[in-house]
Amino acid sequence: MEQPVDLTSYFERIGFRGAPSPTLETLQQLHLLHAQAIPFEGLSPFIGEEVRLDAASLQEKLIRRGRGGYCFEQNVLFWRVLRTIGFSVIGLGGRVRLNWPDDFITPRGHMLLLINLPEGRYIADVGFGGLTMTAAIRLETGIEQRTPHEPARVLEADGLHSLQVKLGEEWKTLYTFELRENFMPDYEMWNWYFAAHPQSPFVTGVMLARPEPGRRHALRNARYTVHHVNGKSETRQVKSVEEFRSIVKTAFKLPLPESPAFDEKLARVLCS
Repeated sequence: MEQPVDLTSYFERIGFRGAPSPTLETLQQLHLLHAQAIPFEGLSPFIGEEVRLDAASLQEKLIRRGRGGYCFEQNVLFWRVLRTIGFSVIGLGGRVRLNWPDDFITPRGHMLLLINLPEGRYIADVGFGGLTMTAAIRLETGIEQRTPHEPARVLEADGLHSLQVKLGEEWKTLYTFELRENFMPDYEMWNWYFAAHPQSPFVTGVMLARPEPGRRHALRNARYTVHHVNGKSETRQVKSVEEFRSIVKTAFKLPLPESPAFDEKLARVLCS
């Protein structure tokens, strides 16, 4: 039997001060706080650390050590938190569509959650990088829904759903998904590919993201961008390991490994 989630430590990590109950209000509070407190990051594959999805490993890394994680780590932890509170929740799988041509078939390699509530069914996803949702989205097609950041909507055609966000005046599809339950062996297999395959973007480069009120921070290798909800963005090139470390500490609030090997690999990426 897996180690139960330590809700007290999790709530302290994300800053939740309420009384947890399986309600829409609690879901929305947890979703926003989690996304803002636990950054999206893929540092473990980059430095050769094993990425594990068991409850004990996720709590040690994302809660006690103050690290972040990518979609499987983030959403598996959130899944277990919600189930511990008493939510009716299952895992789904998606195909990332953002920044890919319409005719290109991407692998089913993303995790999201489906929650059943008296108010209806909701999609939760605290692990989609630079556009991680900051609210759960009602599974009702064709309606624009407000979030603390970008407006969102769900579309559906022949049983295939799409999650979209509105950037400026344009709707962008983040990913497509079906309402077919996925299980831990599915996520373990996808997780292994992204954590260990030599061509995985998490092995070959560095990606970090964190939303906060009114803006989003995104760091991809040497490119650091702050996106504001009013549509303005500020970008700069990171020129040194020391500057990279400073940005991660202040904007993403993450500890970095003190390792010469890490600094050497990071320096090569920053100069490429």
